[in-house]
Amino acid sequence: MRMHLIAASFLLLASVGAAAAQDVVVAPEQDTVIQEYVHKQPLASVEVPGVELNVGTALPDTVELREVPNVKYRYVVVHNRTVLVDPGTRKIIKVYN
Repeated sequence: MRMHLIAASFLLLASVGAAAAQDVVVAPEQDTVIQEYVHKQPLASVEVPGVELNVGTALPDTVELREVPNVKYRYVVVHNRTVLVDPGTRKIIKVYN
C-alpha cells in the first residue's frame, strides 16, 4: 500500500511539473519587442519533419535558434511560422502567425 502511495505522489508531482513547464507567460511589453525584432530580422523557414508546432513541443538540436537582444528566449521560423523557444529546454513557448 505504501509503495502505491509513493508512486501516486510521484506521478502527481511529475504531472504538475510538466504542466508548469508549459505555462510560460511572455509579458506584453516583451512580446512587442520580440515581434518587432523578428519582423526586422526575417529568417528563412526550415522544415522539421514530424514536428508539430505546439506549445511544449521540443525542437531538435539540429534547428538553429536565433537570439533576440535582451530577451532570454530564442526564435526560429519552422514550416513558415515563427516560434519562440526556451533555449534551455528547446521547447516552444509561443507560436506566432
